[in-house]
Amino acid sequence: MGLDDIKDSPAFEIFNLAAKKQAAGEKVYSLAIGEPSFDTPRPIVEAAYESMKNGGGHYTSSWGSKDVREAIVQKVRKKNKIKAQVDNAIFITTKLSIYASLLSVASPGHQVLVPDPGYYYSEPVLLSGGKPVRYKLGPEFSLDVDEIKSKIGPKTRAVIVNTPSNPAGRVFDYEELREVFELCVKRKIKVISDEAYEDLVYEKRHVSLGSMEDSPNSVISLFSLSKSFAMTGWRAGYVVADPDTIVRINRFLETSVTCFPPFIQAASAYALRNCQSYTEGFRVELKKRRDLIEEGLSGIPSLKTRRVEGAFYEFPEYRGGAPSRAVAKRLLEEYNVAVLPGAIFGPAGEGHLRISFGSSRETIVEATKRLKQFFRT
Repeated sequence: MGLDDIKDSPAFEIFNLAAKKQAAGEKVYSLAIGEPSFDTPRPIVEAAYESMKNGGGHYTSSWGSKDVREAIVQKVRKKNKIKAQVDNAIFITTKLSIYASLLSVASPGHQVLVPDPGYYYSEPVLLSGGKPVRYKLGPEFSLDVDEIKSKIGPKTRAVIVNTPSNPAGRVFDYEELREVFELCVKRKIKVISDEAYEDLVYEKRHVSLGSMEDSPNSVISLFSLSKSFAMTGWRAGYVVADPDTIVRINRFLETSVTCFPPFIQAASAYALRNCQSYTEGFRVELKKRRDLIEEGLSGIPSLKTRRVEGAFYEFPEYRGGAPSRAVAKRLLEEYNVAVLPGAIFGPAGEGHLRISFGSSRETIVEATKRLKQFFRT
């Protein structure tokens, strides 16, 4: 499997069309991008600047600096209840960590279970030489353990779980996660736990799968600073896993990117230790935006919405049976509102639209007005 076998993301059809409209002077109300409208908190920026002024622009360890790895361990032990040590942690961008984690468990012809609907996990599985096997989420996008069990075969090496989930906005309960964890331990396969949206949970409580172990072993936990600290462009994240997996991921980094910028690592260590109040402020504001967009969408009879528990995406089901790519494209072309078609998140996403409420309140209000007009035609 090579890059020629990987298709371009259908999301870029929407992004490119929106960019053309904006270049032509048209106002586009974007509810498509997976990014909140906040800027990185100033103290984090200053921490990076101070690092650069003090020599933080040279090569550093491919594992991540001692400082950032210690900050990672302190954070996951306190917040996620994961009993980690420094040799369980490595600094890496979260999107790349998906691919690196898959390589760490890869073997010829391996299979990896990916959620449907779910984030773009299939492409990294293919690039790692494996085969993605979709497991459908259950009612209200819950975890269906029987479905996962039915898809596990002799070549299965891992099951990917994403909570809070993109695109469905579901926060899985402890009992759901515990069943998956025990199943994977019994079958001796890894759980890759993507927790990029861990801090953006509204009424429920986020549970880390890694907290169910006495020490990291069966769970590979992926974390990000992108959403928690409005650092999407910084490409900052980390993996917590058993030492052998961390060694394998480091081997991948040594032979690819070498290391990540030390000034970004310094800023990340600072953020993990000192900036939780900013994260809480982001969460509170996003909860208000969630309530605002749900109020707007609730007035559209042809949309079936569900309460968003985490992340910042609505994933309503629409009536009519038209392909979601056609619906999203027409919505942008005729009403200048950008959303993503549900089908890009897997076959179970067809008939849905992913609508981000990371945009400003003004954008949300105007976009929902236009959505009402669109679904009345």
